Amino acid sequence: MPHNIVILGGGTGGTLTANRLRKHYKSAEATITVVDRDREHVYQPGLLFVPFGLTRAEDLIRPRERQLRKGIEFFENDVDHVDIEGKKVFLQDGPTLPYDVLIVATGARIVPEETEGLTDDGWNETMFTFYDAPGATALAKAYEDFDGGRIVVNVVDMPIKCPVAPLEFCFLTDWYFHERGIRDKVEITYVTPLDAAFTKPRAAKALAGLLEEKGVELVTEFNTGEVDGPGGRLVSFDEREVSFDLAVVIPVHSGAEFVAKSAGLGDSLDFVDTDKSTLQSKAAPEVFAIGDAANLPASKAGSVSHFEGEVLVENVVRFLAGEQLDATFDGHANCFIETGFDKALLIDFNYEQEPVEGHYPTKVGLPLLKESRLNHLGKLMFQWFYWHSLLPGRDIPGIKPDMPVGGKHLD
Repeated sequence: MPHNIVILGGGTGGTLTANRLRKHYKSAEATITVVDRDREHVYQPGLLFVPFGLTRAEDLIRPRERQLRKGIEFFENDVDHVDIEGKKVFLQDGPTLPYDVLIVATGARIVPEETEGLTDDGWNETMFTFYDAPGATALAKAYEDFDGGRIVVNVVDMPIKCPVAPLEFCFLTDWYFHERGIRDKVEITYVTPLDAAFTKPRAAKALAGLLEEKGVELVTEFNTGEVDGPGGRLVSFDEREVSFDLAVVIPVHSGAEFVAKSAGLGDSLDFVDTDKSTLQSKAAPEVFAIGDAANLPASKAGSVSHFEGEVLVENVVRFLAGEQLDATFDGHANCFIETGFDKALLIDFNYEQEPVEGHYPTKVGLPLLKESRLNHLGKLMFQWFYWHSLLPGRDIPGIKPDMPVGGKHLD
């Protein structure tokens, strides 16, 4: 009998994992089924550029099924819950799917309704998010019409998808209003619950320096409890206030709703409780998680899903063969940070090593923690790489799951 592999989520992690597994197993050896609530695969990093008129949301969307290799079955359906003991996935409107291996790749979802006032009067009028396609599109019109005042970019809470994106948004906002010739009429403020601009100290120092250089005010340790649209105020739990004319809010994130209904699967935020080295769920040995769906102490970024993919597939193969798992995923992440004016930074780090200067992936490579046009071009080229290499599950010469040390200026 073939192994029965079910993958919940047809985004980055789910798609590349399905394709890598299909390359490994012939159809007679394993059935591979992907489930997602819709058929639209969105290139999420591209949403950052929509508000600035650099791309359109519709140009970032492709059919999910077309990204999957032949021989992978796709179900468009919502997951109701997972029966861990019975090894079955219950769909809201469809068949029950038994599995030998279950891979949860349902990502993170934004829940703006969790913040008082955020989705009340002013939502998509003076308060926006660029973390989904409708919000990014609405924000593009708001930016086009904006002729001066205070723009506040607010991260409500952590963790979030692509932690550097709010900073990139600040940098691009500075560039955009310079291009429009009204930068002197626009005040930009970055409001974060962190005690610095970023989670990693060395990168935080560099990014705070860029914010200061570009005239962006930094407000730290601000835990947003309420967003008052009509009054134009962010109000923290300790009653501090930040006023705005236009707010760009990165809402609270959580895991998929079905996780809460699946006993033992997730944590308090509905992310899957996962071993950080093997990617095996702590709920059951035949359950694994990848990408934003997992509660790993790693960045929720597309690059992490890419690096996780090789380890995850190896461990699924080992598990089905009754072999010991490979405990080598080191939390490797890298991120291009667009800084405006055709420049970008690149950071590369893992669980233990924070971002440092140097080059990636070797001594001859892209500069790290340094603005350059080369990094900007790398950011733009990543979209092609995403559709044609990352999602199909292709191996990239010279790029491995573990963080490279060659080229880095390590202490």
